Amino acid sequence: MTSALRFPWTQNMELLIFGIFSTFLLLSSPCHADSNSNLGSLCSEADNATNSSEYQANLSELQNSLVANAPIQNGFYTTAAGKGANKIYGLTQCRGDISATDCAACIKNVTMVHGCSNSKNATLWFKWCFVRYSDRRIFGESDQSGMATYNETNFEDAKVVSEGLNFTKALASTTPNQPSMFYTAVLDVGQSGKRYGMAQCTRDLSKSDCGKCLDFQLATYLNIVGNKRNWDIHGSSCSMWYYDYQFYFNYSTPAAKGGSTRSSPHRVAIGMAFPVLVFLLVL
Repeated sequence: MTSALRFPWTQNMELLIFGIFSTFLLLSSPCHADSNSNLGSLCSEADNATNSSEYQANLSELQNSLVANAPIQNGFYTTAAGKGANKIYGLTQCRGDISATDCAACIKNVTMVHGCSNSKNATLWFKWCFVRYSDRRIFGESDQSGMATYNETNFEDAKVVSEGLNFTKALASTTPNQPSMFYTAVLDVGQSGKRYGMAQCTRDLSKSDCGKCLDFQLATYLNIVGNKRNWDIHGSSCSMWYYDYQFYFNYSTPAAKGGSTRSSPHRVAIGMAFPVLVFLLVL
């Protein structure tokens, strides 16, 4: 058995070096799949009719049905509750890369947000899912309202802007023909690294309406996000994402049949500044 001679300061020095090295790795490690968070909502004007016990019971029934059924329907579900003036139509969709467990948790979190509790028409977005409900039938109709999130100080490399635009346009044209109208792609921009894109439409849309929806959202927000490095466009019928790191989870089968269940890091890769929210409501 051999033993090593150790000077009193050696162990402290090794601990110091280990601490510095560990901190460097933590700060320099790239962020991968993102975490869930509340992004915002669009609500119609307050309506006193929503205060009735019948309406509230119908809304609760609708929300519970969305939470229970969407995760076992590959992340998308439509339903209705009630009758007459208090009837409510609702739909929900999770991102195509999200597991059934995370999908259920996301929708549950959305239903606990009370920002639109007095509105008969509302869309509420979280990072991984959204919920939409209305007092009129909304299924199969493309809705052009939406919002964009981005970091106003994180600009895209000037030489990459044009490539990024062509990349997102290709996403918009390719997604409608993909299974579940969900698609991810990667753009290699050489020394500037890679760009990761994702697009998705609600599955009640036709392929044609899916393409039109993505084209509209991209054209609407292009002047705002076109020169930004990381951004999301969230709509009531379609959404699109563009980042310089892989923000989505790896997947090989529909999320409801077993996707990633790992926990996600916080959103430090977006930057220290608060992201800007831009809303558009098309009447």
